[in-house]
Amino acid sequence: MSLRVFKLFTIFIPVIIIGGFEYIRHEFLLNYLTMEAGNFLITVITLLLSYLFASWMFESIERSNEKVTMGEARRAVYEERERLARELHDDLAQTLFFLNVKLKQGDIEEAKAAVSEIDNSLRQAIFNLRTPPEEGTGLEQRIHKFLKDWQLVTGIELQEKLQIEAHHFSAAEEVQLFGIIQEAFTNIRKHSQATEATIVLKAQPESWLLHITDNGCGLQLHGEKSKKYGIELMQKRAAELDAAFELTTKDPETTGTGTSLVVRGDRRTE
Repeated sequence: MSLRVFKLFTIFIPVIIIGGFEYIRHEFLLNYLTMEAGNFLITVITLLLSYLFASWMFESIERSNEKVTMGEARRAVYEERERLARELHDDLAQTLFFLNVKLKQGDIEEAKAAVSEIDNSLRQAIFNLRTPPEEGTGLEQRIHKFLKDWQLVTGIELQEKLQIEAHHFSAAEEVQLFGIIQEAFTNIRKHSQATEATIVLKAQPESWLLHITDNGCGLQLHGEKSKKYGIELMQKRAAELDAAFELTTKDPETTGTGTSLVVRGDRRTE
């Protein structure tokens, strides 16, 4: 039922109740009801009917809002899948071009590495696209499912701590945040040589924090193009969220604690 109908009901129902009762009282009940009794009775009737009407109306609005929320969640999933498809296409095109060059050069070992990279990318994409949008569309469930599948593919030990209040992020924000998490863990899988990783995501009314770490070899921030592209993509997504982005990594030539990614957003109004 549309909001216009609810508006009309809100306008006319009280008029019909009160006006109708007053008409009946003055036309037919003056000899049976005193003024005080009539006033008391119309108050009780109005209160009772208003309560029943308001309860029905707000339940209907709540059901409508739930449908809208579910629609937005499904749209967010489809948008994320479109992004994954585009990135997978670009990644595979680049890797296949590299594979073709190495095969022409007779570099079998590099060609094998490229095939392995294609296999890993396809496996990850299949995991990302497996769950239907109707199932587990909440952000926390989607992240947990992605991380569980990621851990299965990589064999990397993972510790996760997710604390997300309901409706903290809009559907568009969920797409951006989920994209950052996917890109970060894709980088860990491809480049870090890590054996352990952690993710902490805390979303509270006034602020939220995403912190991802690994114990790998670190990133060469000015090296391979695909790494730099992945970092720029995460920075762009963080900017879309109006969030601070911080990436720290150890020097690959020294000992250290791998890579740390912190994305922090503030919900407080100025």
